[in-house]
Amino acid sequence: MQLFYHPEADSIQQLLLFDKDESRHIIKVLRKNAGDTLLLTNGRGYFFTSEIVSANHNKCGVKLLSKELQPSLPYFLHMVVAPTKLNDRFEWFLEKATEIGVSEITPVICEHSERTKIKPERYNKIVLSAMKQSLKAYLPIINPVISFSSFINSQSIITDLKCIAHCEEGDKKNLKDILVPKTSYTILIGPEGDFSTEEIEQAKQKSFQPITLGNSRLRTETAAIVATQSVALLNQ
Repeated sequence: MQLFYHPEADSIQQLLLFDKDESRHIIKVLRKNAGDTLLLTNGRGYFFTSEIVSANHNKCGVKLLSKELQPSLPYFLHMVVAPTKLNDRFEWFLEKATEIGVSEITPVICEHSERTKIKPERYNKIVLSAMKQSLKAYLPIINPVISFSSFINSQSIITDLKCIAHCEEGDKKNLKDILVPKTSYTILIGPEGDFSTEEIEQAKQKSFQPITLGNSRLRTETAAIVATQSVALLNQ
């Protein structure tokens, strides 16, 4: 089964046109013809069965035949992660987190960050591709990059559990020991050089609970995936 994406999909009998790249993939690569059916999503929870009415490789047209609301995740997970020095590692996190199950992702620039510029268009493409590949109906939100201080000082997060994972000594709980199923979580993951002491204190003042993800010292992208998977497993 192959899943396609169209953000404007909404109602039965609606006619839609795919963009040039998606149209070329459908007609030229998959060799679909008029009358063939496609499964698509709007990224907001619905699967649609559609029929190709115009097999044009530049503007493939479809008619929506049926729609079905898919169950959402039984939890809300907001991962706030510092982009890695090597961009492909952060992109790997985006892909795998989408496949596992994440609601929202915010790239955050910290005091020890070695990467301060990102390509939001590429990040969105990666998340979209991962959503389609894993046959999900909900497209995770990718927020604009923000500095750590701006995030901490301006955010009004109302999630039930707020955590900051760091490597400094001190009183920290293991994430798996404090997770509660079917609730909302915000988890901060720092850069390769970890959060600074000042950033950890700022987070604690905003009710973020210091956590550990185990005995091993993990890379940023690995830590982010471990946290994502821990939440997903608990909620299965």
